[in-house]
Amino acid sequence: MLLLAHDWNDQRIAAALGITDKTLRRHYFREFKIRDAARPRVKANLMAMVWEQAKAGNVSAMKEFRKLMDKHDLRMSEREFTEATEAPPVKLGKEELASLAAVSAGVELE
Repeated sequence: MLLLAHDWNDQRIAAALGITDKTLRRHYFREFKIRDAARPRVKANLMAMVWEQAKAGNVSAMKEFRKLMDKHDLRMSEREFTEATEAPPVKLGKEELASLAAVSAGVELE
């Protein structure tokens, strides 16, 4: 799961485990079915381990968990800012469209 989370291909994973590609696929087919979920799963496990250590009083784990939270907060702020700065498309009525068409054609309407 860890190697899948780091986007290793089948051949590289098999070589790291000291087995053939065929053996890898035969014995780890369940893991390969959820390849896309590997990174979120590993990250979630890491966060859970850091959280447990922080709750137990490990100061380094507390600092690391705070860093993880700060990174998340920054990503959320960036997402909110991007969504807020994107202008929604403006819908124009028939008269406004005709006026724009006339101006772009070099004709001014009264």
